[in-house]
Parts: sequence; C-alpha cells; structure tokens
Amino acid sequence: MYVADSRGTPAPAVTPEPQAVAPGSSPGRRAALAPTVLALGTVSLITDVSSEMVTAVLPLYLVAGLGLSPLGFGLLDGLYNGISALVRLAGGHLGDRFGRHKALAGLGYGLSALCKPLLLLAHTLPAIGAVLALDRTGKGLRTAPRDALISLAAAPEDRGRAFGVHRAMDTAGALIGPILAFLILRGAADGYDAVFTVSACVAALGVLVLVLFVPGRRTEPAPGAEPVSLRASLGLLGRRDLRRISLCALLLGLCTVSDAFVFLLLQHATGIADRWFALLPLGTAAAFFLLALPLGRLADRVGRWRVFLGGHLALLLTYGLLLAGGRPYGQGAVFLPYAVLLLHGGFYAATDGVLMAAAAGAVPEEHRGGGLALVQTGQALARFAASLGFGAAWTVWGARPALAVAAVLLAAAAGGCALLRPADAAAAEARAA
Repeated sequence: MYVADSRGTPAPAVTPEPQAVAPGSSPGRRAALAPTVLALGTVSLITDVSSEMVTAVLPLYLVAGLGLSPLGFGLLDGLYNGISALVRLAGGHLGDRFGRHKALAGLGYGLSALCKPLLLLAHTLPAIGAVLALDRTGKGLRTAPRDALISLAAAPEDRGRAFGVHRAMDTAGALIGPILAFLILRGAADGYDAVFTVSACVAALGVLVLVLFVPGRRTEPAPGAEPVSLRASLGLLGRRDLRRISLCALLLGLCTVSDAFVFLLLQHATGIADRWFALLPLGTAAAFFLLALPLGRLADRVGRWRVFLGGHLALLLTYGLLLAGGRPYGQGAVFLPYAVLLLHGGFYAATDGVLMAAAAGAVPEEHRGGGLALVQTGQALARFAASLGFGAAWTVWGARPALAVAAVLLAAAAGGCALLRPADAAAAEARAA
C-alpha cells in the first residue's frame, strides 16, 4: 500500500530470502496453515452463523414486531456500528499491553454471546439499544486481537493465504446464518424468540471452541523495545508504511458506498421484486466466500497492495454497472445482478483480509493488535461517514448523480493510492517479476 521514497534515493535491491520448508513437505509445496488460523476460522464461522441469524431478522423484529420507526432503527444501527469501530482501538491496545490476545478475543466473543439471550428480555428501545451496544462492544474488542493472532501464527509470506482462509470461513457463517433464521421463522410458532434462543446456543459453542482449541500465545516485547502504552500505540502512525496504509484505507473508505445502498441501487436498476431483496446480501457473501482464498494466495505472490487496489477497481466497476445498466437496456438487465454481486463480493475478498495481511508487515509483534486496530478503526469510521454522505447526496440530488460522484471520488482516491506502496509490496513485486 505504499510509496516509493520520494527523496530521490534509489531503493536498495531486494534479495529474496530462501523460504524455510516445513518438515515433511517438499520445496515446491506450501506448508500447511497453522492450527491457530483454522481454529480461529472455525470460531468465526460459528459466531457469524449466530450473529447473522439475528442480523437477518432484527430490522423486521424492531420495526414490525416492536413498532420502532425506520428513523429510530437508523439511529440505532448507526450507534452500534460506531461503538464497534471505536472499541477496536481499546481491544487492540489491551491485547498488546498484556500480551493476551486470546483473552481479549475471548472476552469479546463472550460479551456478544451473552447478548443473544438478553434480546429475549429487551422490549423497549433503551433496553434494546443497551443490548446492541454491548454486542458491538464485544465485536470491537475481539476483532483486532483475533487478527493479531492470525498474523502472528502465519509465516510472513503466507499471511494473505491465512487471512483468506479465515475470511472464507467467516463468510461461510454469514451465508448459513440467514438461511437458518429463515427456516426457524417458517417452522417455529414463536419465530423471533426461537431465532434468538438458537443464536445464543450457537454463540456459546463458538466461545467453547475458542477456549478449547485456540492456543494462548503470550506476546513478549522485543529486547530494548519501547513499553506497550497507549501513547506508543498511537505513535505507530509515525511509521511510514503504516501511516500510508492507514491513509489509503481512510481515503478509499470515504468513497465506499455501504452494502445497503448498493443493494437498493441494484433493485432500482433492475426492478428486483421485494421478496427477493433479502437474498442480495447472500450473493455478495457467496462471491466473497469463493474468492477470499484464491485472492489471498494471489496477494502473497504478486503483492498485497496490487490486489488491494484491484479490489477497489472491482468496486468501481460495480458502480459503473449500476450507472449504465438497468431496465432501459432490456434483457441485458437480467445479468446485471449476477455481475454486480460477483464484483461486490470480489471487492471484499480482495480487500478485507488482504489489508490486514499488508498492515501486519508494517507493525512489530508487540504492537500488532494496536497497529491493526488503527487501520480498522480509520477505515470503519470513513465508511460510516461515506454512508451518511451518500445518503444525504441521494436525498438532495437523487440516486444516480450521487453514485456518479462516488465513482469519480473512488477513481481519484485509487489513482492517488496507486502511487503509494509499502516496502514489503516492492519486495513482493520484485519476487513476482
């Protein structure tokens, strides 16, 4: 994600170091992924089944079941997503400070699991808001320590593959959860209560898998390293590579239209019936699931920054199809949903885990959680701001002009970030050449 040194000094030639070969494997075969990566992938898969069961029914439950206004739901949704973004900094820093990334991740997963049965007891807006805020606090606490565990367990040259496997397993849970919720709603008399009950049991299983199968690795500071403190964590932005990664993630995040708006624009362009609208997120998730591992491997081979920018090119093409396609173009609109959802899922597969793999190389081990949290928080807040800005532009100008502005801004931001690349990106490109 970064820039060549602008001072005019030629960069030293990069000589690839020989890669170690795992015992029992041949030089031409890649070593198996660390058990920690697979265990965390399993935890995320199970937890996402639980989370997405609730996410799939929550808007309908709150608006139709409890009579919450759409404006109230919008404020609630914005509140708990903002909490998640900010708490990530605390989770990453505390995991580094105590060297206990597993403990912080376990606390986050445990808080989210506790919230599922509490939804059975919450029937007023303040109570539901408190439960959802606690759930998002758990998500924020666990995200950076979990990604730190993945980056520390994987060899540097395999981080793209490791994050690709994890994100694929995570997304498999996002596919299963809504389908399971749909089946429960159809078959159970007290549908919402049944969904929340099953979700709580599944979430508890995820915490159990974390406790039993994810090794607890304590991270010790390197000799002579600065003690882990909040000031030191924030000071990581003084590192050129991490600063550039964070800046690019922020700029590109400001041009990223939220998923909900993409699906609404797709419906407007093609006239998809309301009864099929709920399946659109599954299309994006399916593409993400299928492409996460291949694109993670590709990032390890040709450079993570190239794949990350390629993912935003896929998003730009998504915007272009939504602007150019639609009912005025006749039968061509039949293929538009498939193309848009494939590109949209490809965007996430090329950016989500790949960004973390790139950022991990710019952060020392003793600050890994805090460094990843800085990138994640900046990106999440930028996307939240982009959602608010796009919603306002849609209200004032209309959907198509608002999307056209977003596309122009995304192209400009991607072009600027293409001039930047990290040191490890240059090395990866040299090896690929």
